[in-house]
Amino acid sequence: MRVVVIGGSGHIGSYLVPRLVEAGFDTTCVSRGLRKPYVSSDAWTKVEQISLDRGASGFDEAVARLGSDAVIDLTCYTLASAQNLVEALRDGKTRLLHCGTIWVHGMSVEVPTTEDQPRRPISDYGIRKEQIESFLLRQSDVPATIIHPGHLVGEGWVPLNPAANFNPLVFQNLALGREIALPNIGRETLHHVHADDVAQCFVRALGRWPEAEGLSFHAVSPGAVTLAGYAETVAGWYGQAANIRLLPWEDWRKTVTEKEASVTWDHIARSPHCSLVRAKARLGYEPRYTSLEAIRESLFSPLYPG
Repeated sequence: MRVVVIGGSGHIGSYLVPRLVEAGFDTTCVSRGLRKPYVSSDAWTKVEQISLDRGASGFDEAVARLGSDAVIDLTCYTLASAQNLVEALRDGKTRLLHCGTIWVHGMSVEVPTTEDQPRRPISDYGIRKEQIESFLLRQSDVPATIIHPGHLVGEGWVPLNPAANFNPLVFQNLALGREIALPNIGRETLHHVHADDVAQCFVRALGRWPEAEGLSFHAVSPGAVTLAGYAETVAGWYGQAANIRLLPWEDWRKTVTEKEASVTWDHIARSPHCSLVRAKARLGYEPRYTSLEAIRESLFSPLYPG
């Protein structure tokens, strides 16, 4: 089987492309050619690499001309992009696997949240991804499957921190025993996933296509973490006790930048905790990393950019 990965040199693709090669797939990586993979692997010597810019005219037709059995799309962020790719692929027999996001759920009603719960996205990104998912699973021209990752973690990546934003100073302060402030009571949740586990989910979906076709699947760690529990664990890795100050939301947001407050609110308003029942039962998905194991690997990696 020939597989084309759009965005194969990105964070997920850096793990996915080598996994595809090792699983015996004839693999082509399509990217703009501006970035090396985050993680090196000898498997890349067996990969055909093609430089294409998604923003350029004729991109989707060029992908279709590659004649693949499956396309894994890691860089689709608008409904128009999804529609254009489906239109280009519709006359062939290509399977389409799209990278979505758990953001399609918005605020949870019951947890762990299953893929079947009604979509209630609350941000532009979540709304756009929900529109793409709805289109792909309702159209009949190209068989499709959606993989919804949680908060990505892995080598070369700054993890979403215990304050639910991406300021690396939070990790530095925990490592040095300094005080950090958390909003509310610190019990909102985050649901991380190692990028290699997301890659695993895509490969398993390809390998079990009859079980995967026409459905969406969560690709997350076995369990979500609370903000305070996360902070306490990270501090312990550095031999420190977490020095946490809890503040009401309106007071806490004044301690950070407007952008950091916005990112934090986006995460804690959802407090995701997603179910793996479907992915395990249908795909045999078994995440290698817990949330905290994935975060630890990232923080202690020589590639850590923070």
